[in-house]
Amino acid sequence: MNTAPNTAPNTAHLEELHARLEREASSHGLLDVAYRELDSPIGRLLVAATERGVVRVAFQREGFDDVLQTIAGRVSPRVLEAPGKLDVVAAELEEYFDRRRTRFDLPLDFALSHGFRGEVQRLLPSIEYGHTTSYARLADAAGRPRAFRAVGSACATNPLPVVVPCHRVLRGDGSLGGYVGGLDAKRALLALEAGA
Repeated sequence: MNTAPNTAPNTAHLEELHARLEREASSHGLLDVAYRELDSPIGRLLVAATERGVVRVAFQREGFDDVLQTIAGRVSPRVLEAPGKLDVVAAELEEYFDRRRTRFDLPLDFALSHGFRGEVQRLLPSIEYGHTTSYARLADAAGRPRAFRAVGSACATNPLPVVVPCHRVLRGDGSLGGYVGGLDAKRALLALEAGA
């Protein structure tokens, strides 16, 4: 007969401890970046936000642990899973995927965007829902008509995919180009916005 005490953690107790940690960190100003994971039609996403706004949207294929390490190194080491702080973000993403939202009203934190890449990433929301543009046209809009490859790099390193719509940028011949979430995700987002 096994008489060893049950040392398995109680899930409800762990959840309550985490919720308490989240509340305490937030109330004492110790939480700089909150994050949560979400299911979506294009796969599991990680969303993270600072007090200024959404700072990162990541696809599972990027490796959530790697993404969180980058955030800790470049934004703040005070990162905590705090789903409640991202309810509005989750709601807007759900509305978008359900075709009830055509533009995001979320505040954005471009702390991970710098230089020309940052300039390009700030232009991306001007591409309207259901429309696309080319890397060359976006380079022209950024005031550097020959920098279409740099525009491609800016799109590839966009820290806010979906919300900042780099999926709406295509090659000059109309082909997809690349996408941080993979070409299947890019096709799915374009099809969603086309009403397909």
